[in-house]
Amino acid sequence: MIVPLASGAEARLTGSGPRAVVCVNGGASAEAPGTWSASLEWLVGRLAPRLPQLAFLEVRYRVKSWRRLDDCVEDARAALAAAREAGAREVALLGFSMGGAVAVRAAGDALVSTVIGLAPWLSPKLDLSPLRGRRLAVVHGGLDAPFPGIPGVRPALSERGAERASALGVETARTVIPGAFHAIALRAPWGTPVPLPRAGRWAAVVGAELEQFACA
Repeated sequence: MIVPLASGAEARLTGSGPRAVVCVNGGASAEAPGTWSASLEWLVGRLAPRLPQLAFLEVRYRVKSWRRLDDCVEDARAALAAAREAGAREVALLGFSMGGAVAVRAAGDALVSTVIGLAPWLSPKLDLSPLRGRRLAVVHGGLDAPFPGIPGVRPALSERGAERASALGVETARTVIPGAFHAIALRAPWGTPVPLPRAGRWAAVVGAELEQFACA
């Protein structure tokens, strides 16, 4: 089900329940219209049947660019408001790539108890204080790296981000998946997300984190 957000963005709702997972996408330098994330869509398709007690809300930004990061954060906060209106009493933010930074900045909302960053862009300049009182889980592909024309986030960046969060007193966990790249899935020309190598391991690690969230 497509849910219009107050910011002008959209979200796609799968399932229902008092605990929700708000999923926020990555981005690029170019200021392009928002799209659905193939990686997050594949994960939701894999995990929602396993975790029927959770609602999943995937956000499609108005513009998916780190040059418009403030707007992306506004879209994430609008999705949190929509989750609250739908009856969620607790939220996990699941952020892929740039979405990791978006999730951190939106984590100060009272609904949020957990932030899960997938290959998250945790810049040294990113203020991690919104994570205080929350749990941070970082999952990163061991082969992640930027290439010409292909976004990527080196694992060392999330390692330093997790260390900074831990120094603030944030409960932090980090998992590196050997042999995994930046993305979890890519979108085929016919529209279906196609999993990349080690996608099953991504699903297992993220699923375990969400099971912990669901049972908290």
